[in-house]
Amino acid sequence: MGSQQNALHQLVSFILGASAAAVLIFFLTSASSGARFTEISSWANGTTAFDDHPDEELERLLRAVADEDRTVIMTSVNEAWAAEDSLLDLFLESFRTGEKISHFASHLLVVCARRRRPRAVPRRAPALLPPPVRRRPQPLRREGVHEPGLPRPGLEQGPAPAEDLELGYNFLFTDVDILWFRNPFERMSVAAHMVTSSDFFFGDPYSPMNLPNTGFLYVKSSKRTVGAFEAWRAAREAYPGKHEQQVLNEIKHELVATRGLRIQFLDTEHNAGFCNNTRDFNTLYTMHANCCVGLGAKLNDLGNLLQEWRAYRQMDDEERSRGPVRWKVPGICIH
Repeated sequence: MGSQQNALHQLVSFILGASAAAVLIFFLTSASSGARFTEISSWANGTTAFDDHPDEELERLLRAVADEDRTVIMTSVNEAWAAEDSLLDLFLESFRTGEKISHFASHLLVVCARRRRPRAVPRRAPALLPPPVRRRPQPLRREGVHEPGLPRPGLEQGPAPAEDLELGYNFLFTDVDILWFRNPFERMSVAAHMVTSSDFFFGDPYSPMNLPNTGFLYVKSSKRTVGAFEAWRAAREAYPGKHEQQVLNEIKHELVATRGLRIQFLDTEHNAGFCNNTRDFNTLYTMHANCCVGLGAKLNDLGNLLQEWRAYRQMDDEERSRGPVRWKVPGICIH
């Protein structure tokens, strides 16, 4: 069980970055409207800080959150994103208004950076948490699309979650500025070892010519993926100054050719972003507010998109079948 403690800590470090002084972990206790979050554990300065029975607590965490396929969905927030009517609320609302996806919220782990325990913990959100302490300036994970705040998943910000994969748990990391509309697992091949969304998709889902966007990243537990993550982490030294998505883009050919890693790149027709989308609700599974600077801009465009999705859900099949069902553009970022 000691190895399990270390494994989850490695995964949290990967998501939040080693610079975080402490983090909180929550999971939804209910997928229904008004769902509550339950605090499971905390880390302080890299040291696990469970209560009386750490082994039992961690085992309960993984068992409670994982689905029947041992998959955990994870996202991360900072103080601004967890505030009322901010990105976390929109993210959770998309599960409730999506097509048969509300059950995924029961397998969602929300990781929150903090420096101190907040004065109040609202029932509607994990916490109002301050951004983490940084030891040194951290590069943004995708240049020009994220404002400073919580360190995002990245190889330059912490160890890879190889130990967690060794435990036999798969994970799907999703940025909190992604709305879910349909079940994204329907678009994922069971033959893939790793599945990533795409900034640009050129037609062949297994071609490393596609450009990855690791804000939506699924990894299946296996020895092969453990080795691939170790190689990904080690490649930072060969590409100094590049964030983790750029490093993956540099080594993806090698991972496929020499390690036999099957990387599936998701079609932007289904798993879209503000950078690249087909503007059709009939084919849309997820939408990422990438290529969009500033929290206000993200909230405006994602909020409008979610409102139009609700109207789309009220359409009958005949209305939907008449052709592409488009949303209104332009927004602040989305076009």
